[in-house]
Amino acid sequence: MKRINRIVILTGAGISAESGLGTFRDEGGLWAQHRIEDVATPEAFERDPALVHRFYNARRIQAADASPNAAHDALARLQVTFSGEVMIVTQNVDGLHEKAGGTAVHMHGELSRALCAACDHRWDAPSEMSVDETCPSCTAPSARPDIVWFGEMPYHMERIIDALHSCDLFAAIGTSGQVYPAAGFVEEARMAGAATIELNLRDSDMSYAFEDHITGPASKTVPTWVDRLLS
Repeated sequence: MKRINRIVILTGAGISAESGLGTFRDEGGLWAQHRIEDVATPEAFERDPALVHRFYNARRIQAADASPNAAHDALARLQVTFSGEVMIVTQNVDGLHEKAGGTAVHMHGELSRALCAACDHRWDAPSEMSVDETCPSCTAPSARPDIVWFGEMPYHMERIIDALHSCDLFAAIGTSGQVYPAAGFVEEARMAGAATIELNLRDSDMSYAFEDHITGPASKTVPTWVDRLLS
């Protein structure tokens, strides 16, 4: 078996569900309660910025109150303990990887950050943002959550693709396999010769592309998997 020196781990909403943060695509999830077109596109922000701010203010407060679960803790332990490189790429915007002591590449932005739609300046977001929020750099009233909305390019893609092309193991944890480009990461890693594994509560839309599968709640499966990697 090929020695594993570089690991890339993609995490999605499923890893934070056990911390009390709602997933998006399950029945009763966030997109069942809010239309994407109303809260998660640049056009929605132009049309009704107050509604968009209320949506993300509620999510920001919820995320601030949430605590990492055993899956976040295990991945942080893997980053600290593993002798090689471990990159966590997350679709989540909640900051729970960092709360657990880990580091993550946030491809969809972070609730804790604000972005100026006029000059692209970024800063730490207050717990509640409003349409009156101004940019501390250019003073334009163009402050928005630093979140990648539908129709926008995810962050750090060049760095992520480079890591996928050089990793020995790619793992996806708690992802639906429905949102691109993240859904295509497993195929990028496979083409580069990496082993692939999916840890999920149930099969995803991309399960067929993974060599190995571990099914169950992340708080149970991820610590066991990490123990196995470290042994």
